[in-house]
Amino acid sequence: MTTVEINFDGLIGPMHNYAGLSAGNIASTANAGAVSQPRAAALQGLGKMKRLMDLGLTQGFIPPPRRPAVDALRALGFGGEDKAVLVQAAANDPILFNNACSASAMWAANAATVIAGADSGDGRVHLVTANLSTMLHRSFEVPDTWQMLRSIFRDDRHFSVHPALPPTQHFSDEGAANHMRLTARHGAAGLNIFVHGAARGSRFPERQARRAGEAVARLAGIEGFHTLQSQAAIEAGAFHNDVVAVANEQVLLAHAAAFEDRAGLFAAAQAAVPDFLPVEVDSIGLEDAIGSYLFNSQLVTLPEGGMALILPGEAQANPRVWKAVDTILAGNNPINEAIVVDVRESMRNGGGPACLRLRVPVSAAAREGIDRRFLLDERRWTALCELVQRHWPEQIDAANLADPALWEAATAAHDALDAFLQAFELP
Repeated sequence: MTTVEINFDGLIGPMHNYAGLSAGNIASTANAGAVSQPRAAALQGLGKMKRLMDLGLTQGFIPPPRRPAVDALRALGFGGEDKAVLVQAAANDPILFNNACSASAMWAANAATVIAGADSGDGRVHLVTANLSTMLHRSFEVPDTWQMLRSIFRDDRHFSVHPALPPTQHFSDEGAANHMRLTARHGAAGLNIFVHGAARGSRFPERQARRAGEAVARLAGIEGFHTLQSQAAIEAGAFHNDVVAVANEQVLLAHAAAFEDRAGLFAAAQAAVPDFLPVEVDSIGLEDAIGSYLFNSQLVTLPEGGMALILPGEAQANPRVWKAVDTILAGNNPINEAIVVDVRESMRNGGGPACLRLRVPVSAAAREGIDRRFLLDERRWTALCELVQRHWPEQIDAANLADPALWEAATAAHDALDAFLQAFELP
């Protein structure tokens, strides 16, 4: 049965702002306090989705949770009506309040780890919601994400959506950003690679625990292969593995300094996938790789064959990086096209093209079990763009997150999005 990979992108929410909450994410901290453009950010993300649709790929989206996160603040002791909760939190604990305003759920690669049905013990696609326990602002996403994934992947004959692992450092889990799958083709059995950090005294936190990958593997009924991200990559600002490596089918595109035990990983990959093809880049340093997010590109299989890299404009703007891209395209590998997209608003907050999407391989039967409200065609994409144009704020100054007028605008935007989803009609 034909299996395709669907990219579910996070729709960037109306509270997109630059509060600089993510330690270890160099772009996030460098742009702290800047003025963001939520409307442009969401339209840039939708533009990337459309570019993949134009390539003949199936595209889905994940709506953003409501922000500010009133329920999270209420659970921490702030009481009263929603506005009263926000006023109290903003006055009494501004840092906590800023965390509750984060739109970081846009980076859907951190929503869950996805195990393909061809690999899992029961033949279903397993999605294990990430607990995001290292960062306070991201941990607020988890209940909404779990409920949303259960809604999208609603048919339990084909999908198993798991709640998050315990939110402790022992099971710190940031989802698909630290998971790769190698396989001869999307519908074949493959090797699931779980990349983790370790407590080694880094100036940046190691966000992915090995125990988390082991637990995910047990929940999905697979063995999995566990490997350590290099200390050099983490120190350089690769807070997730997908900042220095990306896999698609039999191809692994990675920086030469991405993994601590490169030889062991490559041997395991070769044993599991005989046509395994590593494409390593050593012509640029980690600083250029992380600054350009070359390896945070989407690597996708095209319907007519071959693969394309979906790159951020920042990669093209760096001559050294773009020379490396030319070398990749000229090499003996299936990557034969480089497509540049503008996601600069996401990039300024520390997330590139791959951060914005969750990859879900599905058979034709499993696709029928997906809530169709979250799959895009030309008409629904156009309607989403129009909705964003009408309702998303044009700008947000991070210093003005406590402005009640901003909360009201965000609420109106979320109400409009809810109405859009509720009005869905079958063709």
